[in-house]
Amino acid sequence: MAVIDIATSVCQSVPTMAVIEVVQAHKSYRRARKLPTMAVDGLDLLVEQGGVHGFLGPNGSGKTTTIRMLLGLVRPDSGELRIFDKAVPEYLPQVIAGVGALVETPLFYPRFSGRLNLTLLADVAGVPAARVEECLELVDLRDRAADRYKGYSLGMKQRLGIAAALLKNPRLLILDEPTNGLDPAGIREVRELIRRLGREGRTTVCLSSHLLGEVQQVCDSVTILSHGRRVASGRVCEVLSAGGIADVRLRVPEHVRGGEVLVAAGFSVTDAGDTWLVHDVPDAAAITRVLADAGHFVRELTPVAPDLESVFLQLTGDGPDEKPEVAP
Repeated sequence: MAVIDIATSVCQSVPTMAVIEVVQAHKSYRRARKLPTMAVDGLDLLVEQGGVHGFLGPNGSGKTTTIRMLLGLVRPDSGELRIFDKAVPEYLPQVIAGVGALVETPLFYPRFSGRLNLTLLADVAGVPAARVEECLELVDLRDRAADRYKGYSLGMKQRLGIAAALLKNPRLLILDEPTNGLDPAGIREVRELIRRLGREGRTTVCLSSHLLGEVQQVCDSVTILSHGRRVASGRVCEVLSAGGIADVRLRVPEHVRGGEVLVAAGFSVTDAGDTWLVHDVPDAAAITRVLADAGHFVRELTPVAPDLESVFLQLTGDGPDEKPEVAP
């Protein structure tokens, strides 16, 4: 399987330092009376400083295992992992102060207010009380900070969990499936928060998700995982353009006859009502030439921009049961 790895492009800014590096990482899990399951299989990963980087892949693709290895929660079988250019887990105590993470569903005291929950965590971490108010402001919970946690919506609970991860003012924020279990309103709340954190640029956000729309809307760069391996990596715009998808939306006065002409010329087309979708077009001029030779004139010829769903399926060949979902 080919790997798309884009290093330079007009979309890319001046190179910056790496906050995460993974080289040929492997991790397998042994289960009773079964063969070992390979969760991460020779993974290479590079996350540069700044913005939002997405780990995209279906459930079971190795995203959470990779995050757990980086945070020292599980040990890799082999390979090299580095955060801020320090090997982990060996030097994790030296870098962990600069890392905030939300890996599981956040747990708070349900009868305590959001502010009190954060204050208790800040006391344990040695964080000034003023930082609690800053984090509540960052996640738009200042007005509800005095309310009990048990009265929060799912989206508010997740935002409070992100506020807890931000208490140490981390250089790196790792979020593992932060919208899991949320309704569409909660997903939008968390999505807007992540987008805002990425724009501010003070913290590099690493977002693990199986929701295609979520990653495409909030991430600057992306790594696509499949079966524990990287199949694409780069800026989102670069991965989309490198996917090789070239569809064209076509409208002609004689709809049915125009489609028949294209099919006869060897084009793959799909009827979209009053337009045709012409697939895998290397040169749009070829369409106009074929139609003009047959006496048909083009009313509309519009390139169809690829999305992460089409690129993902092209890169991995996964069937519909394995593909990620489109976020609301």
